[in-house]
Amino acid sequence: MKKYQNKYHVLDSTILRTATNYLLPLLILFSLFVLLRGHYLSGGGFVGGLIASIAFVLHSFAYSTKQTLALFQFSPMRLIGLGLSISIISAIIPVFIGLPVMTGVWFAESVAVIGAVGTALFFDVGVYLVVIGVVLTILFTISENV
Repeated sequence: MKKYQNKYHVLDSTILRTATNYLLPLLILFSLFVLLRGHYLSGGGFVGGLIASIAFVLHSFAYSTKQTLALFQFSPMRLIGLGLSISIISAIIPVFIGLPVMTGVWFAESVAVIGAVGTALFFDVGVYLVVIGVVLTILFTISENV
């Protein structure tokens, strides 16, 4: 068995690739669980975003950066702008109803699995997207230049 493949330093391991195929969706689901759990208990957008990023980094170890980037319909850098927009909008929504910036505003109806939905959840979703975008952009840029 070859240790490395080509100049891209992709590990040539059938076991790692098989495990990654199962772990990627599980890690993404776990990151969403941590994200949704975050505004009640510890966790949230930052930790969930790191877990999702780790899932894609594992995929890039098993396959290649190019194949991992092909999983996205767009550049991970776009997630940074999208996440910042969501976070900023969720921070200024209370101003429109006469409350200070970053005040938690909750909808009257709760969602079955998520629970109470409000601006804190949207802020966490924005942070989640920013963390994924930043981590993947940095790591993929470094790996492409090595």
